[in-house]
Amino acid sequence: MRPVSSAPSRAARADNVGGVTHSRAHWVFATAYDPLTRSLERAILGARRARLLAGLDGQVLDVGAGTGANLPYLRQASRVVAAEPDAAMRRRLAARLAQAAVPVELSSDPAERLRYPGASFDAVVFTLVLCTVSSPDRALAEARRVLRPSGRLIVLEHVRGTGTLARWQDRVTPLWSLLNAGCHPGRDTAAAIRRAGFTFERAEYSDPYPRLVPARPILEAVARPSGPAH
Repeated sequence: MRPVSSAPSRAARADNVGGVTHSRAHWVFATAYDPLTRSLERAILGARRARLLAGLDGQVLDVGAGTGANLPYLRQASRVVAAEPDAAMRRRLAARLAQAAVPVELSSDPAERLRYPGASFDAVVFTLVLCTVSSPDRALAEARRVLRPSGRLIVLEHVRGTGTLARWQDRVTPLWSLLNAGCHPGRDTAAAIRRAGFTFERAEYSDPYPRLVPARPILEAVARPSGPAH
């Protein structure tokens, strides 16, 4: 979930060329992000991040790493690559690297086009980012490509609801997306993960937000590749 900022940034749009997001920096959004999400992290997201990330070891790719909210929980990895295409978010992420407990490499790669060779990571992490990418299918295909056959896909995302909630998500998406750096609250992320060739090892849904918040429910999941990468 991306928080609602008080005003859109001076360059709040992203170019989409060939299905790949070429991000323009969201300077106002990046400045407001950590203060706006601090209480949310304490009350809801922090415990979920800890459950998913604390035991990850080996080579870990954090896709759409934002301002670095995952870094405090990645304490067992031998190496973390934090990929963040938005220059404003990446600047704040860079400032937190010295606090990381493990070696972290900063990358500007978009989720849909990663520079890394196939089967090079033990875990690929998406936390609150698949709602903003231009093509979730391409982003997940890239995750599948760079993940080792024994690797894990780690997901913490708000996803599409059902019934009235799903209709509400569709109705508010244009305004919500404008205010929240391209966030689409009604994406069926679980279905996209399956389409990309993953099988859920664990999937838990929760609904911790007020009824009028469209970015719910939350999917907390671990998935494995279900066959050879294409």
